[in-house]
Amino acid sequence: MHDHAPAPGIRGAANRRLLAVSLTITSVVLVVQVVGAILSGSLALLADAGHMFTDAAALVIALIASSIAARPADDRSTFGYQRAEVMGALVNGVILLALAVWIVVEAVQRLLRPEAAEVGGGLMLVVAIVGLVANAVALWLLSAAQKQSINVRGAYLEVLGDLLGSAAVIVAAIVILLTGWTQADAVVSLVIAALIVPRAITLLREVASVLGEEVPRGIQVAQIREHILGTPGVVDVHDVHVWQLTRGAPVFMAHVVVEDACLADGRATGILTGLQECLADHFDVAHSTFQLEPAGHVENEAHA
Repeated sequence: MHDHAPAPGIRGAANRRLLAVSLTITSVVLVVQVVGAILSGSLALLADAGHMFTDAAALVIALIASSIAARPADDRSTFGYQRAEVMGALVNGVILLALAVWIVVEAVQRLLRPEAAEVGGGLMLVVAIVGLVANAVALWLLSAAQKQSINVRGAYLEVLGDLLGSAAVIVAAIVILLTGWTQADAVVSLVIAALIVPRAITLLREVASVLGEEVPRGIQVAQIREHILGTPGVVDVHDVHVWQLTRGAPVFMAHVVVEDACLADGRATGILTGLQECLADHFDVAHSTFQLEPAGHVENEAHA
């Protein structure tokens, strides 16, 4: 059995509300980091600010995609618009990779010309702490919803990267204050880039999995077959297809061969209901389609 009750408190709010709150937090911190980077001369803060800007843009994309995904299905889009979340996640992943390249280029240039770097460690430290606290709050708000939406998952991963980036900037600021080694700022910028790339690749892989209509992670087709074949009256199952519209929205379709007597005495309706309940209860598949067939029908298909 699975509990689908919403999370208590503010984290149980709709995804769009959570994304809007996170966007507000991210935007405020972005402004603080840009000002702090300019005043302190910190590349790491500027890189983190660039990451925050990307997050703000990503959250805007996520909000737009989430609004589109909430539109009901119609005759043109019979599955609805949930795939809009996947396209939003795709844009987020591409932006993240582009940002990582920019950070690496800037950091390497600063490492090659260390004399041009003048970094104010004190201001850098204060701004980084503000970013750390703000990102921690945003991360907590998104932690529950990200398990159900690939779009929110993308925003969650970006905020997580921001939090780790802020922690790295704090370390660099402390090093600069204690030793005067300003190149620590460029080194941390490279660390931030290293944090961004794996997250972007992970997100893009998940997007590719959804768009490629692969079986959702955690769902075993063999186990589903066993459950279906274990249903009284079922003889065989074929043409099994499992994919997902977006994270947390798996879709299942199969042709199920039943005993001829089941179709004759009206037991087919009970079998269909039992199969749908089995998919929903054991595999969290709310949208399932079964075509019930007599054995003779399969034989006709085979000789068609």
